[in-house]
Amino acid sequence: MSTLHLDAQALYADLVRGVQRLLQPDAVLVGIWSGGAWLAERLQQDLKLDGSHGVISSALHRDDFGSKGMNASADHTKLPFDIDGRHVLLIDDVLYTGRTTRAVINELFDFGRPASVTLAVLVDRGGRELPIEPAFSAARVALAPSQRLRLVKGDGGRFSFDMTGD
Repeated sequence: MSTLHLDAQALYADLVRGVQRLLQPDAVLVGIWSGGAWLAERLQQDLKLDGSHGVISSALHRDDFGSKGMNASADHTKLPFDIDGRHVLLIDDVLYTGRTTRAVINELFDFGRPASVTLAVLVDRGGRELPIEPAFSAARVALAPSQRLRLVKGDGGRFSFDMTGD
C-alpha cells in the first residue's frame, strides 16, 4: 500500500486563498474544535480580519452521543459575537462523513439564526453519509474507512498531518 503524503502547510496556503474568495462583508470565521479552531485562529490573523474568530464543538449534538458519551470538547464552543444575520464561514480540518458538520450547524443555531453558513475545509476525504459539501477544500483524497487523518499543530504553529489505520 502506498503512503499518502500531504503537505499541511502548502494546503493551508491554498485554504487562505479559498477563504479569501468566500469572505463576505460582515462575515465571521468559526472553527470546528480542534483542528478547525486552529485553522480559524491562524486565518483570522493571516487575513488581518477585524475582531476575533469563534470556536464551535460538536459534542452536544452528536448522533453518536449515546455510544461515545460526553467528551472534553463539549465546553469549547465560544462565539464572541452575535451570529444573528451574520455570514458564518465554518472552518474544519478534515471532512469525512458530514456528521460533525451537521452537529456543529445544530449547535450554531442554538446561538441564533445566521444569514448563511458556508463550509471550507483543509482536506475532503470523501465518504459522506450526509448531503454536506464544502464550498472550498484545499485537497480531496480517498482514504479507506479504517484510516484516520488528523491535523497536528506543532511548535511555532506549523501544521502537519497524522495518519493512522490500514
